[in-house]
Amino acid sequence: MEQKFTSFLLFCLITISICHADPEQLQDFCVANNPSTDTIINGFPCKPASSVVSDDFFFAGLSQEGNTNSRFGSSVTAGNVLSFPGLNTLGLAINRVDVAPGGVNPLHSHPRSSELVFVMKGNLLVGFISSANKFYSKVLGPGETFVIPKGLFHFQYNVGNSTATAITLFNSQLPGVVSTTRISFICVGAPTY
Repeated sequence: MEQKFTSFLLFCLITISICHADPEQLQDFCVANNPSTDTIINGFPCKPASSVVSDDFFFAGLSQEGNTNSRFGSSVTAGNVLSFPGLNTLGLAINRVDVAPGGVNPLHSHPRSSELVFVMKGNLLVGFISSANKFYSKVLGPGETFVIPKGLFHFQYNVGNSTATAITLFNSQLPGVVSTTRISFICVGAPTY
C-alpha cells in the first residue's frame, strides 16, 4: 500500500511540474498585432508572419534624451511591447531613464519583472527596499549596473552635477509600474499627472 501511495505521489509531482513549466515557443517570433488593445492576456495576438517586416524588430525610441523639465526632474522612455511590437512573447523590455541633477525617478515597483539598471552617463544613487524593510543602495557611474528584484520598490536619484542617463532592462515584455508617489497623494478631485 505504501509503495502505491509513493508511486502515486511521485506521479502527481511530475505531472504538476510539467503543467507549471513555461511552454517553449512554437514559432521564431510573434510580432504583436494591434498592441493598443485594452485587454491583454499573456501577450498580444501575432501579426501574420507574411506581413512581418524588419521594422517590427527595430525601436529608435531610446535614441533621444527625455525631457527632464518635470516635477521630479526625470523622464522615462519605455520600450515595451506597446511601443515595440517585436518584443511580444520574448519576455524582454527596455527603458531609457534621464535624470537632471538633483532629480529623481521616484519610488515605484514593477510587479511582473526584475530590473537591471545600466548607467550610461552621470552618477545615480539606485536603491530598493526589501520585503523585510531593509534598504539596499549603490551610487553607480558610467558602465556600472545594479539589479532590482521583481516587485520591490526602488528609485534612481541623480547625485551628480550633470544629467544622468541609464538604460533599464526587464525580463517581461510589459513589466507594469506601481508608483507610490501617485497612490500616496491621490485625493478626490486632485489632478493626476
